[in-house]
Amino acid sequence: MANYAMALEYQNCIDCRACEVACKDENQVMLGADKQRIWVGVVEGGKTLADMFVNFYPSQCNHCIDAPCVTACPTGASHFVEGGIVKVDYDMCILCKGCMEACPYEARFIDETRHAVDKCTFCDGRTQEFGTTACSATCPTKVRTFGDLDDPNSLLRKTLESREFFVLKENEDTLPKLFYLVPQDEEYRNRTMGKGIKTHTWSDMAPKYEAATAKRRTEWKKA
Repeated sequence: MANYAMALEYQNCIDCRACEVACKDENQVMLGADKQRIWVGVVEGGKTLADMFVNFYPSQCNHCIDAPCVTACPTGASHFVEGGIVKVDYDMCILCKGCMEACPYEARFIDETRHAVDKCTFCDGRTQEFGTTACSATCPTKVRTFGDLDDPNSLLRKTLESREFFVLKENEDTLPKLFYLVPQDEEYRNRTMGKGIKTHTWSDMAPKYEAATAKRRTEWKKA
């Protein structure tokens, strides 16, 4: 059984927002700039015209192995399905917002058309048919690599085994499955990562992730 995850070559992001449009179209996400399953964060800086810069950080639900949103949900609406994907059962959601408060990544929003909390699902329906997400398939600069974290022959695993990466808010101990690849350009790396960000190789992270996944897999429901 697959264990889905995504690596982000964020240095390649050009802020075209094609991923956001593809996501809305594929998943019938309600319109509105504040209603996004995925988004691109923008950070601007510099004090003079000569050193001004703009950094782009694609983001979405991290489909954490130890997802605090699932633990916080009082009704079981937030749950794990096959592939380790975190989903929301709209019929069980009571809009208590507990999951929204528990999520360290602010990856959830209220969909007034469904009267429930909504979020990224890694395009689980599309993934079963085409093997990848709408955002990954649409990105013109190949920022997103989606695949099976447990398959050593997948492009995702080969990418993680060949590159250093970091995860967001590692101190939350959620074991997120969104991996940000360390930029190969040194200047860009220094500007976008800042100080104190811990980088990893797959060989040093694999034992922790594999053990946690094996333990959590018993909670995966049929998609």
